[in-house]
Amino acid sequence: MSSNNVIGQEASLEEQAVDQADEAFAVVEETPELLPSVKQEIQGKVDTNHPDATPDGLTLEAEERLEAREWEIERTRRRFDSRQDSGREARARQAAGAGSKQRRFEFAKRAASVDRWCDPEEVDPRAQLLRAELGAVNQEAARLAEQLRGWSQAAVSRRLAERVADGAELESVVLEVFEEFLWGPGQVIPIGAVSEVPRGEVSIEGRIETLWDPSHPSICQVGLIEDDSGAVKFTSWRKSDPRLVQEGDLVRMDAVKKNWYKGRCSVAVTYWSDLKVLDRHGERQG
Repeated sequence: MSSNNVIGQEASLEEQAVDQADEAFAVVEETPELLPSVKQEIQGKVDTNHPDATPDGLTLEAEERLEAREWEIERTRRRFDSRQDSGREARARQAAGAGSKQRRFEFAKRAASVDRWCDPEEVDPRAQLLRAELGAVNQEAARLAEQLRGWSQAAVSRRLAERVADGAELESVVLEVFEEFLWGPGQVIPIGAVSEVPRGEVSIEGRIETLWDPSHPSICQVGLIEDDSGAVKFTSWRKSDPRLVQEGDLVRMDAVKKNWYKGRCSVAVTYWSDLKVLDRHGERQG
């Protein structure tokens, strides 16, 4: 009798487990997860983002998202003021200019740790000199400015005053300052001094003496340019798309790169260089 009860209990437990599994399977089958198809997703995005779309037929979440998007677009487009002579653009320029001025000021203050004359708050060196010293500086600056192209007397006098204010003798720095302005970056230097200038890029001016046949397809032109001080070989690379020159042209080459080969210096017209024809067969170029 007891054995029958045990067997009956075991059978009832198995039936309960089967019933529970059937119920769980039935629940899963009754509530499947519904996912939109790719076509439905695309159509939903079109209906939501189309400018003529209306909230009709959208869910509450989609309607709220559409209203928020329209509000953000309107807020972005709205001007601070809607006057015909609005000063919004002028204020934007002023703000950008103020930011640029502040960045230049901060950079100059950092540079002042190396050269005190870079400090924008430093007093003009000419105001720190005695009357006799300032007179001598202005006299030398006027003499040097006549020999320098592109530099004003004021710029030369300030540089001389900086050196004198630092404790140097005027007579000992005149030649140094003159060479600094004469061979400084962006200045046209004599071709004979190209190898002596301690820079990788120089600007020169002279006439094309001769042109040779390029030795490589990547070379556009190669030849010799000269002035009263000397001559130097130049090479124009095809990828830099330089202006073509002819023999006898008076040209100016800005920011040409110096090269050395077997102890001889030459220059190359690169992408960053600027080649101008100043005179072609006696005709001045614009």
